[in-house]
Amino acid sequence: MSQRFPWVKITSTTVGLMAAGYLLMKTTVPTDKELYDAMSPDIQRKVDAMRAARLARESATRRQVEAQANDPDSEKPVWAHSRKS
Repeated sequence: MSQRFPWVKITSTTVGLMAAGYLLMKTTVPTDKELYDAMSPDIQRKVDAMRAARLARESATRRQVEAQANDPDSEKPVWAHSRKS
């Protein structure tokens, strides 16, 4: 007599554990807004300053990428540029 492997039982147990973990995470982890609102005002100012600095870096990078995209020499490989001595 060969025993059959309990695929249904293992699958349903796995799905149940994953669903329980997901529900536990959704009920216990705060959202970004809840976390920000729970911070003290001085920490909120630091977070706002870091966000502004990150946005400034991203906009500078975006401007640099756009400038390089409009450069006709950007299509050539680096080693193809002629050297000026």
